[in-house]
Amino acid sequence: MSKIIGSGNFKYEALETWEHLPDGLNLVESPGVAVNQNDEVFVLTRNTQHPVIVFAQDGQFLRSFGEGTFSARTHGLSIGPDGTLLCVDDGMHSITHWSQEGELLNTLGGTASIKWSGDPFNRPTHATISPNSGDIYITDGYGNAKVHRFSVTGKHILSWGTPGIDPGQFIRPHNIIIDKDENIYVADRECHRIQIFDAEGQFIDMWNNIHRPDGITFGPDGNIYIAELNGMDGMEGCPGLGHRVSVYSKNGTLLARFGGEDEGEGAGDFIAPHGIAVDSLGDIYVGEVSFSIRGRLLDPPRELKSLKKLIRLT
Repeated sequence: MSKIIGSGNFKYEALETWEHLPDGLNLVESPGVAVNQNDEVFVLTRNTQHPVIVFAQDGQFLRSFGEGTFSARTHGLSIGPDGTLLCVDDGMHSITHWSQEGELLNTLGGTASIKWSGDPFNRPTHATISPNSGDIYITDGYGNAKVHRFSVTGKHILSWGTPGIDPGQFIRPHNIIIDKDENIYVADRECHRIQIFDAEGQFIDMWNNIHRPDGITFGPDGNIYIAELNGMDGMEGCPGLGHRVSVYSKNGTLLARFGGEDEGEGAGDFIAPHGIAVDSLGDIYVGEVSFSIRGRLLDPPRELKSLKKLIRLT
């Protein structure tokens, strides 16, 4: 079953189910998603036996890898300009570097720093590779309020950020992307904003009024696609708070927004958007932490839909 959503230049066919999983394999939930140069879709799951699952563009299962490397708290995924993957595990306090075939190339971290010390890493959230320098930028978000910059060989270069709401401060830096001009976009989740910095961590701009931005990515159209998480503690079930996807221009203009007023597993609805990717056709893939946010609280607990595809029509 599908549903047509959006309007104008942002009209999509929202699919209720897209992925085709082998019998006996499940996602648990899908905190991260990324698309490679061939429009293959890499999904970071919380299935510890199949942490990274790769699908063809039509949803056919291709392969999985990473067993024995991750905790049940996998968190962020990106594909660098060289085609390699960065996988962030906040339970392991680690960033692992992989080939697309599943060869582990390198690991940063693996031991928790002192909480709020600012030292790498305490429950990092996401990482990305600069298209210019090749350096790795990491949001260290649950036990720190920092962005760290490392060389590809693992040398620490720079860190910035302290807890707070002023420009250059963070309350849970959650996701990070870098454009070709070396502008760095950080999803500052609990401040409900995106902050923009230069390569040295100097503040440039911020976009406010984005509800708990979790995932952020560029589309082939140059726009920025943002996954917004649902309500906070005490606001469970409140309609219109998050569980949606927004599209912004690079100057911070809101262009489109998708998602029902209420949480849902159906086509065009979301529960807990967390990771987002856009392929060469403009199709959107949304990974959700729907079990952590909602499924584990059900009686009995159950896995909920955690991977959605929106096929671009215009």
